[in-house]
Amino acid sequence: MNTRHTATALLSAWVLSLGLSACAPAMFGGVIGTAMVASDRRTSGAQVEDEGIEQRGATAVRENFGEKVAHINVTSYNRQVLITGEVADERVRAQVEQLITKVPNVRSIVNELGIGPVSSLGDRSTDSLITARVKAAMIDSEDIFANVYKVVTERGTVYLMGRVTQREAARATEIVRGVPSVKRVVRVFEYITEDELKALQPKPPKEESGKPTPVMTGSGAPLTTNSPGR
Repeated sequence: MNTRHTATALLSAWVLSLGLSACAPAMFGGVIGTAMVASDRRTSGAQVEDEGIEQRGATAVRENFGEKVAHINVTSYNRQVLITGEVADERVRAQVEQLITKVPNVRSIVNELGIGPVSSLGDRSTDSLITARVKAAMIDSEDIFANVYKVVTERGTVYLMGRVTQREAARATEIVRGVPSVKRVVRVFEYITEDELKALQPKPPKEESGKPTPVMTGSGAPLTTNSPGR
């Protein structure tokens, strides 16, 4: 089994075994094959705030709208909130957005609620599988940092969130469009420049001038020698 199939199989099995909801956001760390890995580009404070926004938003939605008449999901990235799901009409759609604006720390809202019947469990399972396939495709690509993207899937539409450059946004969109069953890709990115991206990258450790460098002998025992030119 090659790397692509392995990644897809592992992520798909993970989603199905845990029974994730259709639009549960996914951000993955770790390494599969030779995948590129980078840390979250949000500050630690922003990450905590996003968790709080999602929890408070979900509670407010649950207390004000029943699951039988509405299916509403709240996803926050760097305090920008994406609302997805289905509601009965435009009036409820507007009410949900107004409710989320009152949640502390919310910076902006992208309202992608659809008007129509609540999605079925089968529809949500399909969306969860699409999310898994999208993340597997990103990992397999090996030319983007997969875990800087937050992926939300709703009714076959994939929403991409994260702090990325225009180049990274275009490449991620290209990858997602090639994933089976994806109907549409919506970018909800916060854009940064290439210079800002470089500043976010970890700095390589500096070598100390004159510091002895260990050299392995044929027996495996280390010797210590000075750096060249000393």
